[in-house]
Order: sequence, then structure tokens, then C-alpha cells
Amino acid sequence: MQINGGVNFCEPGMRSSIRAMHVQSEILGMINENVAGFDKVGFQRREPVVSSFTEYIGVHGLSTTIDDQVGRIMVSKNPLDITMANKGYFQIQTPNGVQLTRDGRFKLDKDGNLLNLEDCPVLSDAGMPIKLPIVPDNPAQVVVNTKGKVSVYAKDSNQLLTAGYLGIVDANGMAVLNPDVKQGYNEHSNVTIQNEFLAVKPVVRNFEANRQIFLIESANLQKVISQLGSTS
Repeated sequence: MQINGGVNFCEPGMRSSIRAMHVQSEILGMINENVAGFDKVGFQRREPVVSSFTEYIGVHGLSTTIDDQVGRIMVSKNPLDITMANKGYFQIQTPNGVQLTRDGRFKLDKDGNLLNLEDCPVLSDAGMPIKLPIVPDNPAQVVVNTKGKVSVYAKDSNQLLTAGYLGIVDANGMAVLNPDVKQGYNEHSNVTIQNEFLAVKPVVRNFEANRQIFLIESANLQKVISQLGSTS
């Protein structure tokens, strides 16, 4: 007995061209999102990842990865603006669970709770919301050291009272031992406009190439249909 096996794949050209244009459009959309996020604090660029099967399964083989390189760090006039010179994320308690962010623009409520701009509590390394032991008269009385230790100056006792450590973790949720926290700074996006514009060119060329193939195949198909109609 003889067993013969194999895999045969026959793909219509027009369908392949349409699928390829769809993939290129999605990649172009990611690049546009990066450009739009250039001036956003804490924004991290998205990098498209094209699998080896994308040619056959289209956008289902397309995914993204986050570029976790540190962005542009700039001085801020707000003492509650906090950033990290090393990789890592702040932990924020949201209605949808704990979320990670590089956006360290924080504020205090009337009870001394440390919140982000959306009024979500900032978590400590113990997983609890950070609350100052006293409510300061001025945000400048809040002190954050390079390890993420949050303290507040008490005028009555002339001492720094500890509120806790910022819960800074990596993308896998593991604690970052040396985040190199900087107080009074904002981290803008890690997007480089020039690189994004350069990345657009091959995407547009690929899209146009597949578009031309589609138009040629469409014209040939119309010609065949016309000839079949004239002979019937």
C-alpha cells in the first residue's frame, strides 16, 4: 500500500491583492496613531508585527508590540508631575481593574489621596491607594525620591511624613527595583516623527503595487467576461 500526502494551495489573485491591501492599511493606521501620539505624555509607540502567515490569513496574522523605550523627559512646573528615567509603569486603580501607565501627571484630592488626571487612585508597592498622612497647603510640600518614596512635609513637626512607595512595575507586573523617579518632570512620547514618516514609504509602495495588480486582474476578468458574452 502506498500513501501519498501533500498540501495544495490555490489562491485567486484578486483575493490575495485585496487581503494584502487590507494588511497595509492596518499598518498605516498604526503609524498614524504613533504620529498622533507624538505630543501625548506617557504615550508609547506601537510596532506592527507581521507573522509569516499574514500573506494567507490577512490581518489575522498582524499584531502589535509596545516600544518600551523611555521617551522625551521634560521639566514641568508641577511638583506632582512624576516620571521615570528607567523602564517601568505606574499602577492605577480604575473601575476596570489595575492599569499600567507611563503618564505620571498626578494630583491630590481634598483628603490627600494621590490621583491621576481621571481621578483614579495611584497604587503603592503594597497594592493600596496612596494617601498622604496630612493634606499639604502647597503641592510643593510633597517630596518623591528616586526610589518612588512619597513623603509630605509637616510644618508643625518640621518633619517628612512617609505616605508609601509608588507601585512601579514592569510590563509583566514585576516590581522595578531602580525606577530612577524624577519629580517635577513629564515624559512625552518615545515617537520619532522622522522614523514614522520613513516607515510610511514602503507601506504605501506595497499598497500601490497590490492595487495595480488588482486593477490588472480586474481588467483581465472584465475582458474575459466580455468575450464570453459575445460568443454566447
